[in-house]
Amino acid sequence: MRKELYFGLSIMAMILIGVVYTLPSPADMTNGHLGLLMLSLVVVAIMLGFPTAFTLMGMGMIFTYLAYDRDIGKTLDLMVQSTFKVMTNDVLISVPLFVFMGYLVERANLIEKLFKSLHLSMARVPGALAVATLVTCAIFATATGIVGAVVTLMGLLAMPSMLKAGYDTKMAAGAITAGGCLGILIPPSVLLIVYGATAGVSVVQLYAGAFFPGIMLAGLYILYVIIRAKLNPKSAPPLSEEDRRVPLSPALAALKNAVGTKHAISALLDGLKGRAAGSLSTADVFKQFVVALLPALFAAFLFGLVYTKLTAPIEADTAADGLVSFDATSSEIQPSGVTDNGDLAEPPSEEGGLQEPEGSSAEPGALSEPQTSEPEGASQEPAAVTAAEPSPAEASMPAAEAVAEAPVIPDAPRGFWISLAVVGVLLALYYAKLSYERLEVFKMLLQSFFPLAFLILAVLGSIVFGLATPSEAAAVGAFGGFLLAAAYKQLNVGLVRESSYLTAKTSAMVCWLFVGSSIFSAAFALLGGQEIIEKWVLSLGLSKTEFLVLSQVIIFILGWPLEWTEIIVIFMPIFIPLLEHFQIDPLFFGLLVALNLQTAFLSPPVAMAAFYLKGVSPPSVTLNQIFAGMIPFMMIQILAIVLLYMFPGIGLWLPEVLYK
Repeated sequence: MRKELYFGLSIMAMILIGVVYTLPSPADMTNGHLGLLMLSLVVVAIMLGFPTAFTLMGMGMIFTYLAYDRDIGKTLDLMVQSTFKVMTNDVLISVPLFVFMGYLVERANLIEKLFKSLHLSMARVPGALAVATLVTCAIFATATGIVGAVVTLMGLLAMPSMLKAGYDTKMAAGAITAGGCLGILIPPSVLLIVYGATAGVSVVQLYAGAFFPGIMLAGLYILYVIIRAKLNPKSAPPLSEEDRRVPLSPALAALKNAVGTKHAISALLDGLKGRAAGSLSTADVFKQFVVALLPALFAAFLFGLVYTKLTAPIEADTAADGLVSFDATSSEIQPSGVTDNGDLAEPPSEEGGLQEPEGSSAEPGALSEPQTSEPEGASQEPAAVTAAEPSPAEASMPAAEAVAEAPVIPDAPRGFWISLAVVGVLLALYYAKLSYERLEVFKMLLQSFFPLAFLILAVLGSIVFGLATPSEAAAVGAFGGFLLAAAYKQLNVGLVRESSYLTAKTSAMVCWLFVGSSIFSAAFALLGGQEIIEKWVLSLGLSKTEFLVLSQVIIFILGWPLEWTEIIVIFMPIFIPLLEHFQIDPLFFGLLVALNLQTAFLSPPVAMAAFYLKGVSPPSVTLNQIFAGMIPFMMIQILAIVLLYMFPGIGLWLPEVLYK
């Protein structure tokens, strides 16, 4: 019998022994104890291999039937109402659309070009292949969000390349599995959608909150690889000259043969002037020159857009109907009898019929005509309400100046000019060292990296900045996946049919999980299991920190035998009601859970990412080597959880800035 089977059976045995030990005798058993028994049996049944969704539904209905004293009518009513509640959740519409986008991108063969261009662009970085693998995994995981697909594809692409280059097997396996799990956290993550629907948290805010933690985790991975490659070059040897060689396109090769200079910009300028351009026409040279200038053009466009926004004129406030409005501290007071919107107002009346208009702005020595109060509702002529003569300054003020003041044009802040100077220096260094080979690598990135990055930023940007709902942005992403597949000449009936089938399969799994979770949660609450757990946790007298540690440890352990979907839909409804007592933001808790579940994917002995990689690795790569390579990256994930807890602003700053 295999070791992992022994482990699974021992876990199930411990669960059953714990249930038998803690539950009271059948005579003393309450509905709350039945709820705990149902929870334990669900975990054991899932570990035995029963389908998760139907196990949740079956257990929920059986125990609901017992809770309702064997009333089948009420049991079926609960099932129908729970299913209807889930299926009317608009957030779930985005799940099939994001999944469809991911499958289209996966099957459009973009990843092979992306990995090749990235590892050539990072050839001089220590551990270049592993760094390129992590960056490719992060981008691909963002586009798909499917851990198994990312790990499998990168195992086929990156593992042979790293082993051929002499990389340590453990380091290569760790980089692939850790990078593949980034899709759990980095938006648009399906996990965040499922958590948002379960916890009642805005998916838009979850996406904004997960942005910087995802970048932080990927950055920590890359930093670890670079440091380890620098300290121990044998674990990640630098690329050979053969591997660093970049084949030039015919246009650049002809230009290089004709001009011979190392700097691409000077050669292109000579070609534009008609000096020894070889077989290239001026139009061909101009095309290459425009491609080389794209970074500078994009920077100019971006900074111009920001400058226009920062220096937009601020219109001065003017009163309606041509009257100048003054604030309360002004020495000039609006004539009485005229309201703020320019209409005429009733003068205040007192018994006796005579009054001094309150707040009159008459100058010293000016006579005020006594007025009799008008009957309520009587109309007045505009000429009858002027209580004071205008001052000489007001009388001499030109009409145009009285109507409106000149708009105020603010100056751009100092940070803008500092950023502009830094980007300008970087661009100057880039163009000073731009060779033919580097220009060719940039063209490769332009064909592989930038289209995918633009699609991701368009989808995430439209969500984060409130331009579209997650469902609308997912539709845009699915359409963008179509365009990318067509642009790379991979769009055909077979691709669409296969992607549609896999999307339907994944979406059905997620929706049935939600239905099963809803029925299970309703039955669990009906039996009083949630109440027993709350009383037990509150009786421990835990602090906020202790509760967070306890909950994250439980989620980490559950990540060994269970998938993230099962953890979210089964156990999050148990933890979420306790958050209010401990004054924990559900958004912050969701970010911790997303980081934690990545750790569970990398923790032996039931790390699913390891089995995905083992299935596509060469026979020489053992499962123990993959497990050993995952351990350092799992420690980095734990460090990321600690950093997020110590500095919550990493995850909460962007949502607060954008939405609060």
